[in-house]
Amino acid sequence: MAERSAPVGVMDSGVGGLSVLAEIQRLLPNESLLYVADSGHVPYGEKSPDYIRQRLRHIAGFFQAQGAKAMVLACNTATVAAVADLRERYADWPLVGMEPAVKPAAAATRSGVVGVLATTGTLQSARFAALLDRFASDVRVVTQPCPGLVERIEAGDLNSAQLRQLLLGYVQPLLAAGCDTLILGCTHYPFLRPLLAEMVPAGLAIIDTGAAVARQLQRLLAARELLAEGPARATEFWSSGEPGALQRVLPLLWTGTASVQCFPL
Repeated sequence: MAERSAPVGVMDSGVGGLSVLAEIQRLLPNESLLYVADSGHVPYGEKSPDYIRQRLRHIAGFFQAQGAKAMVLACNTATVAAVADLRERYADWPLVGMEPAVKPAAAATRSGVVGVLATTGTLQSARFAALLDRFASDVRVVTQPCPGLVERIEAGDLNSAQLRQLLLGYVQPLLAAGCDTLILGCTHYPFLRPLLAEMVPAGLAIIDTGAAVARQLQRLLAARELLAEGPARATEFWSSGEPGALQRVLPLLWTGTASVQCFPL
């Protein structure tokens, strides 16, 4: 039985999961957090499901060795490829995945048209198709793969002319299709909210799932009487890429000081 004071492991292919990490810290300030950025293998969106499953097994094993009481896959593409595999391997370990917010978006739309910005891997998955079948039968969902966005955000580019041009090229077809609700189907994309707000009509709803993931983690920990009583230890960060790269980007995406350790490949 894990202890209440044990940490929670959170992973992403890179820095995107920091948007989820912030929601977890906001909702559950007593929890000690571990974060792995698999930056040496980013972007996941263009990788095969089998490749991603192998990476997630490795990261899950690392979190287990660190004594983590739960694991959060703060990555839509990783969830699509690997969460079922991990749940088979770790049946008694709380695992929280991500999926694009199709259900709340379908409920929120007034025009009946929902736009989705996501990675190629997420949009081509059977899991995403099942979400559409289950929750979006009465609305039109227009999807837009966004190659290149993750790499820009990984480099700390949140506002350059090149990024603006790239993002606008992805957003314009969704607006032209009449969408009044926009799903951010990748955890990197919430960092582009300020830029998106300049590009879309004021009344357009922008939805992501970071807060919902934090609430699900809270429910799972509470059900197992594993909610920490605090105080939380400082968040620990690892990167499978060059640690200095994440160290340089962290101040843009994360509040507080942190040092980045080298994740064992």
